[in-house]
Amino acid sequence: MDSLLRVLIADDEPIIREGVRDSVDWPSLGMSVCAEAEDGEEALELALQHRIHIALVDLNMPIMNGITLMKELRQKLPQCRIIIITGHDEFSYAQEAIRLGVDDYILKPANAEQLRQVLTRIRHDLETAQRQEEHLQRASKQIVKNFPLMRERFCLEWIEGTMTEEELVEQLEFLRLPTHAPTLLGVIRWPELNASVPLRKENDRQLFLFAIENIVSEILVEYEITLFREHAGLIVLIVWGTVPEALISDMQHAVQAYLKISIQVHMQPVEEGLLSVPAVYRQCKSSIYKETQMSPLVRRAKDYIRETYMEADMSLEAFANLMNVSPVYLSRIIKQELGTSFVGLVTQMRISKAIQLLNATDLPINEIAEKVGYDTQHYFSTAFKKAVGVSPIQYRKGAAFQEEDG
Repeated sequence: MDSLLRVLIADDEPIIREGVRDSVDWPSLGMSVCAEAEDGEEALELALQHRIHIALVDLNMPIMNGITLMKELRQKLPQCRIIIITGHDEFSYAQEAIRLGVDDYILKPANAEQLRQVLTRIRHDLETAQRQEEHLQRASKQIVKNFPLMRERFCLEWIEGTMTEEELVEQLEFLRLPTHAPTLLGVIRWPELNASVPLRKENDRQLFLFAIENIVSEILVEYEITLFREHAGLIVLIVWGTVPEALISDMQHAVQAYLKISIQVHMQPVEEGLLSVPAVYRQCKSSIYKETQMSPLVRRAKDYIRETYMEADMSLEAFANLMNVSPVYLSRIIKQELGTSFVGLVTQMRISKAIQLLNATDLPINEIAEKVGYDTQHYFSTAFKKAVGVSPIQYRKGAAFQEEDG
């Protein structure tokens, strides 16, 4: 150890204190007697003042006896090592001393060699404990330093579906992530990564990916998220908490504004617990690759719906006018490429967002209806039941029952 261990001698007899102090070559043991006390109260005050490492304590002292002093030291200086030096050879004292975790029990008059051996052993124990603590601190710092890499490796295993729920909870807790199911999972794709003839060097592409991750992290800074890359180069985003739809659009707009590149983002709610994450990831991945086959007009229609689904008066005609195409043509091309109508897409988005709000918030049904673009709760409930099979109220009760059941 770098510095001398601080020792306190507590005994009401000056001759005993002097004898103990003079019987040991303290510097040779790496120790220093920093304080002496003639009663327990004074001893406690000095022990706290000097933050002592070792206390040599007499049991029979005025004002505060040795047993009371040791109890106080155990509470206020739990790492302090205690040696009893006393004239009492009573079993009840020894029992109490053992219970309080003293290091040794030496009878007066103290034998200098015995005392030296006890102090040497304590010194060795403290040095060993310090080395262990230093190793643990270094290991802890290294673990924290490697948290981003460890989180990435864990998340890759998570989306592959190779862990049990118990293993997932344990890993999430260790990596300081929420142990309950996330609210959203998203996949971000930069099309150039899959280009047959890349326009940029590999180093530049990695820098762009890093920049995309930074922009997304800054936009979602108020939310609990984890962000990592999967093996094909897609950026996977896992979010705990309800994220406004506008922020999802902000990601694409910010990347376009700052990096002058386009990205595709597909987000999907996680509705069935930790073990459902791999399936949601596969659905997101499939959806984002399907979107690469879309015409620019249909992709823009999906973006438009994503940005405006909460507006009750949004319509095919309004978007067609925005794009300078006829509603009939727009309706036909959406149906051809996506297998559903514009209204169907709007309904899918609204119901998906409603499910997210039902799972993640305690908002009343009428407020959820308003937030996802329905004029009335009745209209919302009818559309929800048609899409999901149960009413919003039944869905919420069922989800809550499943959580308690799980």
